[in-house]
Amino acid sequence: MSRFSSWTTYLQVAPLSLVFLLFLVVPIATIVVVSFFDYNTTQIIPAFILQNYEELLLSPVTWQTYLQTLEFAAITWLLTFLIGFTLAYFLAFHVRTTTWQTVLFLVCTIPFWTSNVIRMISWIPFLGRNGLANMTLLKMGVIQQPLEFLLYSNFSVVLVYVHLYTLFMVVPIFNSMMRIDRALLEAARDAGASGWQTLINVIVPLCKPGIAIGSIFVVTIVMGDFVTVRMMSGGLSASVALMMANAMSLLQYPAAAANAVVLLILVLMTVAAMMCMVDIRKEL
Repeated sequence: MSRFSSWTTYLQVAPLSLVFLLFLVVPIATIVVVSFFDYNTTQIIPAFILQNYEELLLSPVTWQTYLQTLEFAAITWLLTFLIGFTLAYFLAFHVRTTTWQTVLFLVCTIPFWTSNVIRMISWIPFLGRNGLANMTLLKMGVIQQPLEFLLYSNFSVVLVYVHLYTLFMVVPIFNSMMRIDRALLEAARDAGASGWQTLINVIVPLCKPGIAIGSIFVVTIVMGDFVTVRMMSGGLSASVALMMANAMSLLQYPAAAANAVVLLILVLMTVAAMMCMVDIRKEL
């Protein structure tokens, strides 16, 4: 009977294990193998060389690109955290009825009813030299000439990132806040804690799992994105993923694979650091 139970357990795990193997382990292993291949302008040559990693890690351009990507990720994380935490706090503690919480939460999801590319492109006529933002500021007399940095700059890249990914921070933080026992907040107030002290010493510590999950979503997506950087920077900024896309367009697949391996290691280290600081299993 125990042997039958053991086989039943393996059979239950088998489908998920097979999917995990075929769609995660095999592709990653393939990328790692290809990263050691040689190549020329017309073909990929099976081999085992370290040249791809040497060219990648010894290039000043690579380091600048990685720093630029980390800068995008850090600024986007900070802004999405501030906005997401504020929205989640308002929905969880200032909206009294569940009905209105649901309605307002659905309002936050409305932008996700359209494509990311469409939402991204919609900023171009707003931020352009003759766009709505510049024209409004000129008519109000706030500025004397159009602001050039609004579009095709690091500013526009970060702005679109925040627009696209803030909801990924709102949802897990809101979920954490809704799980907080309101009696704890009453106890804090009874003990003489101010609203700010309650926020810092009670709410934020209890929301750490949600903050960590949202941070993982935002940081990993931003570090792996290249469409936003390509479209919103006008080719004036770079990211690691964009560097990989350019390499693939030139049929330099082993070089792109080596870049992907390094980026994957960096992302995994970032996620591991977050998981070491916060026990995300409490949220799952």
